[in-house]
Amino acid sequence: MNASHLSILVAMAKNRVIGKDNTLPWYLPADLRHFKALTLGNHIIMGRKTYESIGKPLSGRTNIIITHQVNYHAPGAIIVNSIGDALRLYTDRDDKNTQGFIIGGAELYQQMLGLCQRIYMTELQHNFEGDTFFPNLNPDEWNETIREKHYSDGKDPLEFHFIVLDRKI
Repeated sequence: MNASHLSILVAMAKNRVIGKDNTLPWYLPADLRHFKALTLGNHIIMGRKTYESIGKPLSGRTNIIITHQVNYHAPGAIIVNSIGDALRLYTDRDDKNTQGFIIGGAELYQQMLGLCQRIYMTELQHNFEGDTFFPNLNPDEWNETIREKHYSDGKDPLEFHFIVLDRKI
């Protein structure tokens, strides 16, 4: 399957934390705007717990939820029962110009990492307590191609960096 336009989109702390008690342990408005700008008009693929932490399908995007629960319902979203089903749905899409973004959680990131060519990462320059972590990346497999540094200000109290990593060929 061609997953050339399949990317991971993640926000994580310096200590690799991505969640605590099925929520984000921080509030960063700039990251929410960045997430929306990247994903609008595209496909977002997520696990059930990530969907439940969001609480509703995100408008302007095709929401694909992967769950093992056979009778799971989420009006406004597409429910599939395997990564293979999600990939088939994404690769068979009509609009080949749209991108697919894996948006969590940790288990899905781990399972999909090998299929993605790009990672869009918001790296918070702080450590947070958490119970969910982003997988370790092999530096031999990824090149950092973009790093935008953002410093704390009145709107965003935390220092963070927007980073793009591309898979080495």
